Amino acid sequence: MFRILAPLCALALATSTHAQDLDTQSATELLPQAKHEGKVTVYAFTSRIGRVEQAFEAAYPGIDMITFDMSSTEQIARIKSEAQAGLPGADVIYISDAPVVLTELVANNLLVPYVPPRVAAVVAEQFKTPLLAQRLSTKVLMYNEETHPDGSPVKNLWDLTKPEWKGRVIMVDPLQRGDYLDLMTEIVLRADEMASAYEASFGKPITLSDENENAGQQFIADLFANDLVLVSSTDDVNKAIGAKGQQTPPIGFTSYSDRRDNEDEGWALQVANDVAPSNGIVFPALLAINPKPASPAAARLAVDFMMGDDSETGGEGFKPFYVAGDWPTRSDITPHKDAIPLSDFTGWQISPTETAKIRAEVADFILALQ
Repeated sequence: MFRILAPLCALALATSTHAQDLDTQSATELLPQAKHEGKVTVYAFTSRIGRVEQAFEAAYPGIDMITFDMSSTEQIARIKSEAQAGLPGADVIYISDAPVVLTELVANNLLVPYVPPRVAAVVAEQFKTPLLAQRLSTKVLMYNEETHPDGSPVKNLWDLTKPEWKGRVIMVDPLQRGDYLDLMTEIVLRADEMASAYEASFGKPITLSDENENAGQQFIADLFANDLVLVSSTDDVNKAIGAKGQQTPPIGFTSYSDRRDNEDEGWALQVANDVAPSNGIVFPALLAINPKPASPAAARLAVDFMMGDDSETGGEGFKPFYVAGDWPTRSDITPHKDAIPLSDFTGWQISPTETAKIRAEVADFILALQ
């Protein structure tokens, strides 16, 4: 028995020691082994990963970055199934939906953290543990600024439950996409603020229906009762809200950073930042690595690259994310000139651990409404 176990233990120790050594190495030190590995596989929750792939391969000729664009919900399911089947999976995981990632993937050692030494001192502790956050993203209320040049047509989230917005509020089905379920969960967690906002909108204290426990649940129930439109993709939301030439466009929840596509797509998306009590949520976009990566050095090199170079804008590695609506977690990257400062943004910053506690209950609540 010991003749079998001892070599296995020695191998595990050697693997762990090697990983620790790689964790302390600079990009220059990682490069020779990364070139020997020859490739790195990345799962990403954004189509912008295609631009990262091009930039990475230009910066590091001879290392093939293989990318897969899939939602965080799809990534989570795939990572679990690959681990169960003993398949290698991706080397690098770029993912949101932190409440599930931290409680189901990190807790079960399906993902492990890596913080490039080069950026450790310029990223706040809250964005380094338990996983590295590359940027902050959003799911917030957006409107058509061509139709409404004077600003958002609503000033309070409860306005969305009024007759004039019946059938004209749109979002991705929160039971299909985790970020949108996190949004609904945050509304429940902020029930006290939602109650105050109700009184400000209707001029009287909120009265809960028998089946609802708080103002957050009541808002979600009223929103669904007002014929909330659910679609399967963020692109569908953006097109419906942002398409130019509309007289009565819908309003809805999507990503603030999608304004970057206004010119190319012919949209007029704009964020509703003066809505009480909040326009939605701000959440981390996380970078992690496989605990047993096929390309351990290239994986770390890719994460280092995606955190941006030492220029004020983060260079080519961060360029796809240097847009209004995404805030870098690195303190030494200059905020985008067109972005609303994070300190002035009304979106709620989620607490993944708090979200995780009631997320399943909120999903069940929404399922009963559909």
